Amino acid sequence: MSTHVITSLTLDSLDQLSAHARRCVFWEMDPGALHDARGFCDQEFEKEAWLSMVMLEWGSCGQVAVRDGKPLGSALYAPPRMIPRAQLFPTSPVSSDAVLLTSLRLEPSGVEEELGPSLLAAVVTDLVRRGVRALEAFGIRSDDLGPASDVASATAALECSPAECMISAEFLEDYGFEVVAPHHRYPRLRLELNRDHEWKVDVEEALDRLLKAAALEMVEISELARV
Repeated sequence: MSTHVITSLTLDSLDQLSAHARRCVFWEMDPGALHDARGFCDQEFEKEAWLSMVMLEWGSCGQVAVRDGKPLGSALYAPPRMIPRAQLFPTSPVSSDAVLLTSLRLEPSGVEEELGPSLLAAVVTDLVRRGVRALEAFGIRSDDLGPASDVASATAALECSPAECMISAEFLEDYGFEVVAPHHRYPRLRLELNRDHEWKVDVEEALDRLLKAAALEMVEISELARV
C-alpha cells in the first residue's frame, strides 16, 4: 500500500483539494455578499479566484495530503487581511504578526490515518521557513451552550457552517495553541513559531524513518531465521 504525501498547494494542484474544500467559501467571502448571491454564486470559481489571488500576492497558502492522486486532507492559511470573515468574530482581530489558520479538513481515509497533526506540522514548517512569528486560529467549542449567534454563518443550502468549516479548539489546544482571546464558543488561539518547531519536526520525521527502517530490518532478520 502506498504512503501519503503532503505538499504545498500550488495553482497547478488545486485538484488535490477535496470537493468540499474546493467549493467552501466560508472564510473567503464576506457573509453578507455570500447571502445576497445565494443561488447565483459559483462557489468553486470564487474559491479558485481567492486562492489564485493569495498565491500570486503572498505565496502558497495551503498544505495538501494525497495518496495515489486522491485527496486525504488539507490545511489552508493566509494573512488575516486577505480573509474577509476574520474581522467578524467576537475575538477579532488577529494579531498583526500572525498568519491565520482557517481550515484543517480530513477525508475519511485521512481521519483513519490521523493526518491532522501531520498537516499542522507541515503548516508550521512552511511558516517557520518563511519567517512568520506566529500562527493563530479561531477555534470552535461544542455547542452545548446553545446555537451560536456571534458569527454569521453560510446557509445550510451551501453546506457551510461554523461547525463544518472551523477547527476544534480542543484539537488546537492539544497541539500547543494557547488561548489569547477567550470566548465560550469562538476563542482565538495562538501558536508561537520559532526555529525550534522546525527542528522538532525534522527530528520527529528522522526518528520515524529510523523506526520504520529498524522494523523492516527486524522482519527481514526474522524471515532469514525461519529459513
